[in-house]
Amino acid sequence: MKPARTRIAPSPTGRFHLGGARTALFDYLLARKTGGQFILRFEDTDRKRFVPGSEEEIIRSLDWLGITPDESPVHGGKYGPYRQTERREIYQRYAGILVEKGSAYPCFCTPERLDQMRREQEARKVERVRYDGLCRRLDPEEAARRVAAGERHVIRFKMPYEGTTTAHDHLRGDIVTENKYLDDYVLLKSDGLPTYHLSAMADDHDMEITHVIRTAEWLPTFPLHVQIIRAFGWEEPVWIHPSIFLKPSGKGKMSKRDDAAAIKDGYSIFVDDLQGLGYIPEGVLNWMALMGWGVAEDDVMTLDEMIARFSIDNLTPSPAGINFQKLDHFNGTHIRLLATEDLARRLKPYLTGAGLAVDNDTLLKVTPLIRERLVTLDDCIPFAGFFFKDGVEPSPEELVAKGLDAQQSADIAHKAYDILASLPTLSHQVAEPPMREFVERSGLSANQVFGILRVAVTGQKVSPPLFESMEVIGREKVLERLQRAVELLKKM
Repeated sequence: MKPARTRIAPSPTGRFHLGGARTALFDYLLARKTGGQFILRFEDTDRKRFVPGSEEEIIRSLDWLGITPDESPVHGGKYGPYRQTERREIYQRYAGILVEKGSAYPCFCTPERLDQMRREQEARKVERVRYDGLCRRLDPEEAARRVAAGERHVIRFKMPYEGTTTAHDHLRGDIVTENKYLDDYVLLKSDGLPTYHLSAMADDHDMEITHVIRTAEWLPTFPLHVQIIRAFGWEEPVWIHPSIFLKPSGKGKMSKRDDAAAIKDGYSIFVDDLQGLGYIPEGVLNWMALMGWGVAEDDVMTLDEMIARFSIDNLTPSPAGINFQKLDHFNGTHIRLLATEDLARRLKPYLTGAGLAVDNDTLLKVTPLIRERLVTLDDCIPFAGFFFKDGVEPSPEELVAKGLDAQQSADIAHKAYDILASLPTLSHQVAEPPMREFVERSGLSANQVFGILRVAVTGQKVSPPLFESMEVIGREKVLERLQRAVELLKKM
């Protein structure tokens, strides 16, 4: 395949969600697989819904995921500008070309007339409400005079009334639509800004886009878009409409409104939130890629491996359900694939953000102990926070072992203190054997003895491996914490 030029063209009217991110990923993979370019273009002509900060969030999210564009408003490129509001004259020129060719026409109908037209069609229960073609029937010279006189108007595309339109999708084959169901859509609004239908087609042509990947939501206007391209006589890109995302329940299409429910469960459908929730880009990318890509759902892949394996032939048109449990699976898997130094570097901001004083030497020792338990990076706080505290304050009730009372538990804690204090070091190779010998002599279970020791030393019932943790905490702190445990138990 020759080098592909792909694009993601989000509208900065809100937050950047998983659907847009997955499209960007597929675009990126195709561009990298073929040695082509991946472009970010902002379709920002909807000024009423424009959200300040949205562009920055999209750029930030793509950078975090590691799928940075080759060309964009930030990165530049010879096909710019990459914001549609900066290309206004280009669209006006193209709209004029279509009018000259007889493929489009000025429409002077007021909003009031259009509302009345719709109401009348709905009252007649027509098969499909659409523009009635009043201005389509105007003499072109009269229309030109009215435009020259400054009369307010839009430019509409002149769809054929008869026959069919065949549009070819790479995944779905030929899609044939009867033209009687199509409409004379507006291409240029009365303020001189284009609608998506004109601007996206013009930009894709001017930027030499070879493959357009966009979700199945665009299928209803697919016939219009190929008609516009054919009216200009341009070469069509390869059209690819992969699956839409379904809600986690599998019922209905995912929308931005579904984030509230996701947040309750500790998730988000917005990419920018996932970093704060402790997810890593490697896990998020792997999870997203497999929704709508016809490879095994449990395939663990790095970004480089995805590039090597990617093919648009393997994308699927079937809807893909959002499964956050699989996100957890892939995130934990990719965390375990990280080098210790890399993982430690990523964990540090979460620990310091929790108010802990973290030194790098201790963190490098702690990281291998907690790696297997991490699903998200912020799991390090409950699993490892005690390593970076001067002392812990365990619950007295949790210090009491099952089947024992407070005094018996205090005696065990005291004996553990004596054994450990007698040792030259608390390395796990030195500390573990005498403690296991004590368990065997005492007639107690390992769960009872080590359970008391674990809560005393870490302040919690669940922790990384006990003796390795004690080695990292250090002899002085371990003995101080055991002393404190004895005091708490004797007060009960």
